[in-house]
Amino acid sequence: MEAGRSALFLDRDGAVVEERHYLRSVADVALTQGAGEAIARLNLQGVPIVLITNQAGVGRDIFTWDNFMAVQDEMHRQLARHGAAIDAVYACAYHEHGKAGYAVANHPWRKPNPGMIEAARTDLGADLGRSWVIGDRATDLQAGRAAGLRGGTLVATGYGSDAAEIAAIGELSSDTFAISRAASLAEAIAEFPAGPWPAIRRAER
Repeated sequence: MEAGRSALFLDRDGAVVEERHYLRSVADVALTQGAGEAIARLNLQGVPIVLITNQAGVGRDIFTWDNFMAVQDEMHRQLARHGAAIDAVYACAYHEHGKAGYAVANHPWRKPNPGMIEAARTDLGADLGRSWVIGDRATDLQAGRAAGLRGGTLVATGYGSDAAEIAAIGELSSDTFAISRAASLAEAIAEFPAGPWPAIRRAER
């Protein structure tokens, strides 16, 4: 990724792929409607796509990293059929009820904390103030706001149609963080301005 480039951060389960409780089987992997084509359009525009995903199932020993990687490989295969690709993936297995070394409450990488997004800034040189996040949970947008992103979109797939999620994002909008809602990832990207996006001025403290 070019240094200082704006990026699009995506949640995985419920946004890029259909929500399955603790997705761990390749047979259950299915892209949300239109996701492949939408991501491919941003690929052509040169917008870096970064996946950020909480994976408590690994931390709680419900499934393994091998299961996670098999699911990832299948997701990438399905995206590739549409000419789409993800540029980087960050996954957090830490959870307050995790097993062994994963038993960490409020780990910096676990959304709504911004650690995965901040890691992308360090690793890839992303300009967070010109970047955006799309997910089906308020915690996805909360992580984006905490990281200093320009804004975020809650999609109605997965958990994004739940009243509690919708109510929670209502408290996130500010002069420096814009929020929106969309029926799906494809719709969110269709309404999304092509990068790079202008940096927004941070409020004086």
